[in-house]
Amino acid sequence: MSEEVTLDEFADSSDTEGPQEHARSRFWDEIPEGWQLVNGSDVYDVNPNPKPEEEPNTYIEMDALDTELPWPKYFGTRDASEYSGKTFTEGDTLFARITPCTENGKGALVPEMETEVGIGSTEYAVLSPKRDSINPWLLYYLGKSHPVHNYAVSRMRGSTGRQRVPFSVFRRELDVALPPLPEQRKIATVLYKVDWAIEKTEEIIEQAEKVGRGLRQSLFTEGYYEHETESYGTLGEVPVSWEKTRLYKIADVARGKFTHRPRNDPEFYGGEYPFIQTGEVVEAVGEVTDFSQTLNEKGKGVSKEFAPGTIIITIAGNIGDTAVATFPVYFPDSLVGITPDEETDERFLEHFLRYRQAFLNRLSTKTTQKNLNLTLLRPIEVVKPPLDEQKEIADALTTIDNQIKKEKEYKNHLQRLKRGLMQDLLSGTVRTTDTNIEVPKEIAQYG
Repeated sequence: MSEEVTLDEFADSSDTEGPQEHARSRFWDEIPEGWQLVNGSDVYDVNPNPKPEEEPNTYIEMDALDTELPWPKYFGTRDASEYSGKTFTEGDTLFARITPCTENGKGALVPEMETEVGIGSTEYAVLSPKRDSINPWLLYYLGKSHPVHNYAVSRMRGSTGRQRVPFSVFRRELDVALPPLPEQRKIATVLYKVDWAIEKTEEIIEQAEKVGRGLRQSLFTEGYYEHETESYGTLGEVPVSWEKTRLYKIADVARGKFTHRPRNDPEFYGGEYPFIQTGEVVEAVGEVTDFSQTLNEKGKGVSKEFAPGTIIITIAGNIGDTAVATFPVYFPDSLVGITPDEETDERFLEHFLRYRQAFLNRLSTKTTQKNLNLTLLRPIEVVKPPLDEQKEIADALTTIDNQIKKEKEYKNHLQRLKRGLMQDLLSGTVRTTDTNIEVPKEIAQYG
């Protein structure tokens, strides 16, 4: 069984049964006893293109598709008579077949719509389930599975940047390991409930981030304690009593030092010295606590060490993402290390720079890739309250960060759980036949 795979959250019992060798699939390996190996075209139609009989139609564009969850993020309207996109009905699966959407895993199960027929991108493969054979939710999850996704990516054809998955992949090349309908509904239920938990966790994260933005706005314009305020330079409204100064006067500001080398080049990488990339700062919540690469002695020799407590800020591509290093760290010149003086709390300054991210973006140069020059970053205006108030502000904002961090860790756990469950449930390695799983109406409605 895959890492962390368990049905305990969804069933009262979990007597599992292994697959029996009587049929094999290049996608699903051995087919379990009681399942059928069928051609994909036996259980779904490809691009049936139902004719809309009303206008305007529900419109689901490519940007509305999620890379993780089955529900479109939003809907629009469009007249089918003025648009030549794919059409679909409730319960169909939308499979994005153009780069980079295919590689990113964009897809959706079409939910109930305001119109009977919906319309969407010409770059969808629409898989319409034959509901006497396959539950629409199971078809959606088969389309999201690693075997199908990886095969579709491998079959992409066309010029660089415009590659597409041929429709023949769905019409003639995929086979399906098909459980009986009652087992299909149970498998779909387990995966649906994990997706539902991921969605609710994302909503909690979004709300906490919104609270954090509002709290930063309040604390950096009004202060932690009661203050009179004034409008000051580029800072806008700030407490009158706070010191207003420049970044370079309260902190050392220095670029990382490491000329680009091929990723994991053994001449420089693979030692004991943590090396941080831009993406790890972008994904961090207040603190950098992990790293994916290390430098060896030679790599260390051509780089520069930054001490714990250094604020790391992105200055290329992504502008103004920040995090505090929690260990000695090295990084490339696309990142800047800011080391505050003893009278400046590094967590306070990190939160303040995060608060000023939009301003830093406006300062950046407008070339092919955004860049923020140090000559513009060093003299930016900053505030410096008394140290005790800095710490109070930092504590309040870090409390929100810790909540966000906890929820993101839980979301990551759910995503790992889902990957393992998809692998084991869709292949029949783990069976749901003898489990007591209540099928929700969203899945049971399809029979």
